[in-house]
Amino acid sequence: MSRFTPNNAQSCPQVLCIDRTPYLAVAIDTPLRQVFDYRAPADTSVLAGCRVWVPFGRRRVVGVVVEGRDQTEVPANKLRAAFEVVDTEPTFSPDLLALLTWAAEYYRHPVGEVLTSAMPVLLRSGAPIREEQILWRLTALGREEALAKLPARSIRLRAIADYLSKNEHAPASEILGATESPLSALRNLEERGFVEQFAREQTDEIPPVSVMREGPPLNEAQAAAVERIQKTLGTFASHLLYGVTGSGKTEVYLQVIESVLARGQQVLVLVPEIALTPQLIGRFRGRFDAPLAVLHSGLNDTERLAAWRDAREGTARIVIGTRSAIFTPLLHPGLIIIDEEHDASFKQQDGFRYSARDLALVRAQRLGIPVVLGSATPSLETLARARKQPETLSHLPYRAGSAKPPQVALVDLRKHGVTQGIATPTVMTIQRHLDAGGQVMLFINRRGYAPVLFCPNCGWSAHCRRCDAHLTVHARGRDLICHHCGSQENLPNECPTCFADVKPVGQGTERIEEALQQLFTAPMARIDRDSMRRKGELEETLARVNRGEIRILVGTQMLTKGHDFPKVTLVVVLNADQGLFSTDFRAPERLAQTIVQVAGRAGRADRPGEVLIQTEYPEHPLLTLLLTGGYAAFADGALTEREQSGWPPFARIALLRAEATDQQAPLKFLQDAHDLAVDFPVRGVKLLGPAPAPMERRAGRFRAQLLIRAPSHSPLQKFLGGWLPLLPMLPEARRVRWSIDVDAAELS
Repeated sequence: MSRFTPNNAQSCPQVLCIDRTPYLAVAIDTPLRQVFDYRAPADTSVLAGCRVWVPFGRRRVVGVVVEGRDQTEVPANKLRAAFEVVDTEPTFSPDLLALLTWAAEYYRHPVGEVLTSAMPVLLRSGAPIREEQILWRLTALGREEALAKLPARSIRLRAIADYLSKNEHAPASEILGATESPLSALRNLEERGFVEQFAREQTDEIPPVSVMREGPPLNEAQAAAVERIQKTLGTFASHLLYGVTGSGKTEVYLQVIESVLARGQQVLVLVPEIALTPQLIGRFRGRFDAPLAVLHSGLNDTERLAAWRDAREGTARIVIGTRSAIFTPLLHPGLIIIDEEHDASFKQQDGFRYSARDLALVRAQRLGIPVVLGSATPSLETLARARKQPETLSHLPYRAGSAKPPQVALVDLRKHGVTQGIATPTVMTIQRHLDAGGQVMLFINRRGYAPVLFCPNCGWSAHCRRCDAHLTVHARGRDLICHHCGSQENLPNECPTCFADVKPVGQGTERIEEALQQLFTAPMARIDRDSMRRKGELEETLARVNRGEIRILVGTQMLTKGHDFPKVTLVVVLNADQGLFSTDFRAPERLAQTIVQVAGRAGRADRPGEVLIQTEYPEHPLLTLLLTGGYAAFADGALTEREQSGWPPFARIALLRAEATDQQAPLKFLQDAHDLAVDFPVRGVKLLGPAPAPMERRAGRFRAQLLIRAPSHSPLQKFLGGWLPLLPMLPEARRVRWSIDVDAAELS
């Protein structure tokens, strides 16, 4: 085995012939921070990026060849030979392999785990990267009788039959994506003799694309944005599409995508949540007659591999996915779009802690294509970068069409009575909007019934036995659940200490829903992770909202992620104070983004919108600034504060985390790591801590952290490069689990 320096991977060799490179450096899925040398298989040429079967301990595993070597430091008697090559062509193209190995070095993560995370699960166990293309079509019987014989209640079966009646043939992934149907529905039709599958040889031919319908006319700002982005097609440019909610950012995307498809290229679109993919897919399918591939965690392994292959082979012209889709191979890349680029979901919080947004910028630069970052509330990092490059900043200051910005007002909870968390003026305003035929949305970022179960007699409260946190009351299942580790207990009827009655304190989505049902007779729905568990349930609920069947909507941040609710005229933010006093320097930014995003759901069509923000601190500077100047005014002030205090985007940070079952071990390890840093002086690099994590005990383990801050990227990476390799040798290293989070997004 040997240490791998990805700088060499910038120019990965195309072919590693056995005559020239008798040894292969292979990355294997292991937490060890190195690659492993093997003898190349006899009489075999190997491509960089190919998978190989190799012996690893007593196991036979799949590894990825990262480079060939003429020499090895491994003694001949310990050097083992690779069994065989899995692929005759690379799983990872040279540019994608170089990106991934660069990412392993930048984020200081084992390269084997990085490469493994970029592969669909089935490829990790040796599945072929190419497969005989299986297409589906209607049989003669199906063309004549399918729609006539299928019952009206078989909605998905009829949708598939209808789709294939309009398309001569299509792969299963395309059919199922277009009709939102499971594979079992397609099999059902096959058993009835209505559809059949057949094999077709794959080619690198790019299927033609036609525009199915023209989009709405663009306003001046939208047209300028489209033109600005189109001018950079074929070269790298980082565009910020900074548009208020409802300003028509998606229409700008569609117009630019049309130009990219006309060039015979592919488009990669990243969204922060699975919930947004059906909405985008619907928009894209309504505009383009082009194959799409969808990649997210809701797919099974077979569906994910099929979509990955369609993207890699160029069959899919548009690829839509969540965070991990940034690693999707593209045959003819032309554009990358990051929708809602500010969203924290783009940063992986465990394992390989990468930022999909930041990697999109690196990938676009290496490919020489533009990347578009879209948001109504851009991250301060993106906004600071755009202000240095004003030629790539497109501002959409007005809502599209006749829609007007909503009127925003604060409700002072100190002056008004409250019913289960809903103030009296809020109740009256909700009734007024319902009477006028509008829909109402209430946002509270707490799921469950109540955050605390409390005994007023002795002061007992229900705590998680494994975390420094209260158990959340869930009334529907009469459970107490920890939202941090998942621990679950039955809801007690009395205090376990004094046997007095206990009561829930505070509000969650369940309790707000209960209060609304007591106050109003209008049909309502709750949207959170507890209520939207079944596949397709969220899409079905959102469709009912848009049809006007649901008048009141209550939910968590799932409601703020770019959804379009044309009939919603009132939005209520119930717990605006939650992020006002956090110790995390990013908390004000996140709170401002959440408030602006959720407020933007009101008045999207031709009806005026209204926003109420309930607070006990109406004079707080952040709320005052948002009301008087909007997000732009907040961002100006926040950037000034960050620059003066030396926080990102005017500095770079990394967080060294450690955890153990023993409370002192993480702090001892981090203190030793801090002391070790004296031997690696780098100008401008400062270490802050160590200190216990804000939630010190989680899932039965005690956590602590050490913050590393540097003025820029270069000194931080220089310091980490010399310091991190020595941490495993510290005496306490074997007693803790430790990890490094470069560009940490959360300090918890």
